[in-house]
Amino acid sequence: MRRGLDKVVDSAARAVADIPSGASLAVGGFGLCGIPSVLIGALLEHGADDLEVVSNNCGVDDWGLGILLAAGRIRRTVASYVGENKEFARQYLSGELEVELTPQGTLAERMRAGGSGIPAFYTATGVGTQIADGGLPWRYAPDGTVAVASPAKETRVFDGREYILEESIACDYALVRAWKGDRYGNLVYRDAARNFNPLAAMCGHITIAEVEELVEPGEIDPNDIHTPGVFVHRVVALTPEQAADKRIEKRTVRTTA
Repeated sequence: MRRGLDKVVDSAARAVADIPSGASLAVGGFGLCGIPSVLIGALLEHGADDLEVVSNNCGVDDWGLGILLAAGRIRRTVASYVGENKEFARQYLSGELEVELTPQGTLAERMRAGGSGIPAFYTATGVGTQIADGGLPWRYAPDGTVAVASPAKETRVFDGREYILEESIACDYALVRAWKGDRYGNLVYRDAARNFNPLAAMCGHITIAEVEELVEPGEIDPNDIHTPGVFVHRVVALTPEQAADKRIEKRTVRTTA
């Protein structure tokens, strides 16, 4: 193994220690599936605040990004779904939190484009709505009026159909969780955890990955790699207990007859 390529950091605390207040973060996961919960917990202990978070959603009240939100560490969030979190709703409606709601596929493509060096792209999603026309409440004032609203987007017609221009997203840091990773930062996600994690890993200038199983370089078949190590800067190996600590967002059961 080439020592200079070894990206393993000995603790989550050390991995996030240089994330400053005011930083932008791309965070992987969908609901509570595939979220980098250990890195999020370390960031909470680290104390950085005034953060802008780009993620599919913002966790729940007591898990995931929800713990940063409850501690007042998040200033702004770009997301496609914000349900299941009462504190999120309270902060948004009271004017404490700025929220840019984005269609889920558009958010995914904005992150992918940011990681690919593409500054913007056209999409038909949102044409004829406030996504295109502007006026969506990004931040409320304490009196309930709209303090900051979304701007109108540039439109263009291709082959007789109207499209809107969406700008890509690139963040200062990215936090992701992988099922398996090697010391060079090559990552493999499992099942539904392969959702926003690859996209978040791409669009972070510094990407930090927590991995449930750390292996040596060469042990992962190159054909199985989802995120190449070129996108990853730090790797944190989870303990078996940390890897097994996974929450269920909603549990629905019924009694048997």
